[in-house]
Amino acid sequence: MAFNETTGIIQRADVGVEPPGSNVEPTEVVRTDRAGVIQAIHLDGLFRWAREHDAQIVLVHAVGDFVPTGGTLVAIYGGGPGLQGAERELNGMIALGDERTVQQDPAFAIRIMVDIALMALSPAVNAPTTATQVLGHLGELLRMIGSADLRPGARGALDARPAVVMPVRRWEDYLTLGITEIREYGASGIQVMRALRATLEDLRQDVRVEHRAAVEEELARLDTTLAAHWSHSIDLDRAGVTDRQGIGGPGRAKRVGR
Repeated sequence: MAFNETTGIIQRADVGVEPPGSNVEPTEVVRTDRAGVIQAIHLDGLFRWAREHDAQIVLVHAVGDFVPTGGTLVAIYGGGPGLQGAERELNGMIALGDERTVQQDPAFAIRIMVDIALMALSPAVNAPTTATQVLGHLGELLRMIGSADLRPGARGALDARPAVVMPVRRWEDYLTLGITEIREYGASGIQVMRALRATLEDLRQDVRVEHRAAVEEELARLDTTLAAHWSHSIDLDRAGVTDRQGIGGPGRAKRVGR
């Protein structure tokens, strides 16, 4: 399988992430004839095409990117005769649409959940319990992603020249997307600070070892945010509690701060 059916994450050993150097010119550039968001790519088809033409295909954009009319979709390096039909064939392997979808774009699912939490944290709405509930589902999706081996070539030896090169997200990218804005906009809410700490502490325990340093970094940022917003508040001790329910959960978790 080119994609993990649970997370939507690409898991192929023969996908490269480093394009040829800037001193190497592509043999052919494939452009799109219309604007749209990349919703999906037919990765197996791209591999077959590259092998058949003894070429390397470099995707310029990631799934989820908006590409303007005439924008470059693919750069082809190498290749023998018969590249004349490349534009039509390769365009047919990259689906463009009006908006992002979650089929091959798990970051979009995270984006949607974060947006729901941010709307709940708006002063016009002020529904921190909704944001706290979102954090539970967000933490589950991040746990699924953080339990996957995202390293390029982790499932086998890479070719000297991979047939397909494409931008891929790192664990840090998913985690930053899921946590940063909720921490920023929820910094003044006790519920959010407590639930966010619980989410991060659960992730630190559950994700792969190589992903835990990024979780520790997020916990450090949370501590800095806590100090900046609560250091002169009588509720500093309460804002630093780990509480999966945000506030009102069983008082068994540790506290940070004074």
